[in-house]
Amino acid sequence: MANGSMARIAVAASLVLTACSSAQPRPGAREGELAALADRYFQEVFFKYSPTRGTRAGLHAYDTRLEDFSRAAIEARVAALKDFENRIESVPVPRASADVAADRELLLSDIRSSLLELTTIRRWEKDPDVYSGGITESAFVIMSRNFAPPDERLASLVAREKQMPAVLELARQNLNNPPRWYTAIALEQLPGIISFFENDVPAAFKEAKAADTLREFARSNAQVLSALRAYQQFLQDDLLPRSGGEYRIGADTYRKKLLFDEAVDLPLEELLKIGMADLRRNQREFERVAKQLAPDRTPEQVLLDLGADHPPPAGLLQAFRDTFGDLRGFIDSRRIVTIPSPVPPIVEETPPFMRALTFASMDTPGPFEKQAKEAFFNVTLPEQTWTLEQVEEHMAGFNRGTVISTAIHEAYPGHYLQFLWVQRAPNKVRQLLGCGSNAEGWAHYSEQMMLDEGYGRAPGVAEEDDAAFLKLRLGQLQDALLRNARYVVGIRMHTGDMTFEQAVEFFEKEGYQSHANALRETKRGTSDPTYLVYTLGKLQILKLRDDYRRKAGGSFRLQEFHDAFLRQGFPPVKIIRRAMLGDDGPTL
Repeated sequence: MANGSMARIAVAASLVLTACSSAQPRPGAREGELAALADRYFQEVFFKYSPTRGTRAGLHAYDTRLEDFSRAAIEARVAALKDFENRIESVPVPRASADVAADRELLLSDIRSSLLELTTIRRWEKDPDVYSGGITESAFVIMSRNFAPPDERLASLVAREKQMPAVLELARQNLNNPPRWYTAIALEQLPGIISFFENDVPAAFKEAKAADTLREFARSNAQVLSALRAYQQFLQDDLLPRSGGEYRIGADTYRKKLLFDEAVDLPLEELLKIGMADLRRNQREFERVAKQLAPDRTPEQVLLDLGADHPPPAGLLQAFRDTFGDLRGFIDSRRIVTIPSPVPPIVEETPPFMRALTFASMDTPGPFEKQAKEAFFNVTLPEQTWTLEQVEEHMAGFNRGTVISTAIHEAYPGHYLQFLWVQRAPNKVRQLLGCGSNAEGWAHYSEQMMLDEGYGRAPGVAEEDDAAFLKLRLGQLQDALLRNARYVVGIRMHTGDMTFEQAVEFFEKEGYQSHANALRETKRGTSDPTYLVYTLGKLQILKLRDDYRRKAGGSFRLQEFHDAFLRQGFPPVKIIRRAMLGDDGPTL
């Protein structure tokens, strides 16, 4: 309904502009000009310098290419980004063309974010995992989906593998006084990466038959393994002792990153106050629900009880699979949001190279993938080398309540459902460009929204008497507190107001996390400064929903709101607010 009224306003405004000035270009002409520039940007910069991203998007002309980290290539990419920034800035957009203006804003933000990364943050100069993790990702996107026959995909992988030793050699030239945590994390990831190339990659191509390609693969894969082991030795013996660089990006860069990535320009002090207020709100709610569940125990004791109630490690993947039917049935029966496909994601173990920093994730095919359209729900299982204590501490993060919360976040109606909508986005810009505060915000918002709408409630039973539901709510709140802690730690650690050790303590005491998870989360925060996007986006969506409900009055329908939100792709909520409400009001 709101979209329809906005479209009518846009048409009326375009007629007025055309009538007032015969020299004014028609919106359609500007839209075509911007679309042509966007196509050139994606071809000449976006995918050219990130061919792995091309493969992931489903554009398989890029499958034999690999990222070039030479100084000449980095300088050429910076020059190309600046050139396209000037060209796209020069395209005037009539006021009537709200969608075109939004696409232009997305393109410019992507360019400015990339320039900030390459010229200021400079992870290519500071993070060894950019190289070892990067080449692993480039192999994974070819082996993980059957978008072509095995022999054809293996030939593409061989072409990439032949370039991988040179990438690791460039790393030695580029890395300059990295932060110690970056080198330590890369070293932590490398055994899994080596195992991945040694075991997982060959196993993925057991059906390949072409003898010449198989011989080439044996050589190229052996060379990659040799290069990775040498790289591991280099990091351990040479780079780690001289890794004394700063991981904090600083307040000024932090503000720019938030502006370019998330379209958020609030002062950091105000953002921090908002985050702390939500943290305290969720802590109070956790204590209230814990009292209802177990009046004779403290919240800390209830948290320990929750952590002990988890599936066995061997049953964890099936526990996630078992959630899908109930979640989909509830969404359909309560008219929560439209589910565009009946096909569920495939639940599997997290790939080795991703396990050090992630608990669970969703791996979806790109918007242009024509053949292999499977989506993978990755879950990190305990390592076989762990002690019983380490296994139990890890599994505490997968208690029964957080299993449901995670399934909602990653699958229904979180990331997987949003991916199904993004495939339907109106153009290439909306399919490819977006932001974390939308994608992660939507998934995190869904965790709370589903329980607020009654998921897991026993019919006719008061909430305070429904022990199963109270456990679900505590699992949801535990995840919310984790995201609250990320929000605060990200800002404070990267602006110099919190040490690494203080951040670990904050996750434990304020975010209600185990020490192992607190350490994992803090390590992640050193290289992911804006992982506040989960709580940030959730709060933005809640405010947008309240404002939309207020405007719609009695005609408000939750499914209509959610469908209208997802129809926009995954741009910053600021852009969606303009489309749905027609204003530039505050998003928080």
